[in-house]
Amino acid sequence: MTTRRTPVAAPWPGVRAVALGMALAGCGLAWAQAQQPAAAPATEDATAAPADLRNPADPFEPFNRRMFRFNKALDDAVLKPVATTYRDVLPSMVRSGVTNFFNNLGDVWNFANNVLQLKAQNSAETFMRLNVNTVFGLGGILDVASDLGIERHSADFGQTLGYWGVPSGPYLMLPLLGPSTVRDTAALPIDWQGDPVPSIDDKTVRWSLTGLWLVDRRARLLRTTSLLEDAALDPYSFSRDAYLQRRRAEVNDGRTRQDDDQ
Repeated sequence: MTTRRTPVAAPWPGVRAVALGMALAGCGLAWAQAQQPAAAPATEDATAAPADLRNPADPFEPFNRRMFRFNKALDDAVLKPVATTYRDVLPSMVRSGVTNFFNNLGDVWNFANNVLQLKAQNSAETFMRLNVNTVFGLGGILDVASDLGIERHSADFGQTLGYWGVPSGPYLMLPLLGPSTVRDTAALPIDWQGDPVPSIDDKTVRWSLTGLWLVDRRARLLRTTSLLEDAALDPYSFSRDAYLQRRRAEVNDGRTRQDDDQ
């Protein structure tokens, strides 16, 4: 006589359901806060410039400001508390290892874009970094290449398009993803294809790595966002101008000259 065993449900679906519920609750709270009218003249919407005084690179400013408020509310409700706990609980050595690991994965796409931009030295150094850190840095957990003086050259497909003369187009504040431009937004699907993590077959591993990358990235920005909130009268305008200036410098190999086409 064969005894039929009742299958025991794995704990992962329940955990994922709770995490999904928290994320959806955070999104709902963020959206509700983003739709509330500004209560004081110091808020982002109240500091918006009149239409005839707006930055010409930001014709979608009203929409962008709403997305900025949504992202900030979501960050305050979910991302920032999780990232703060991550920073406070894990030793700095562990957090550095996580950052190094994801930087090493990113060097695969950095190498491809440096090749597309015909930058021989950057391509060679990025290829060396990738191999040195993968072989001698325990899969990228240790940044041996930086200790050896091999510079990291970050590059994405939006930067590659800009390098070959594609104009940036208007500034865009994307939900969840943050500052961007029309050009960089159009390049995002290609950048996602160049990321090794989404190609992992195991869904649990794939989503765990994605979540860890997001938390680690937010934890590294905690001090920067705190300074921004304390120092800037209008955080939206400050973050927009800083992003556009940084992207111009990346496209122009660090040159700070103004280029209306970039």
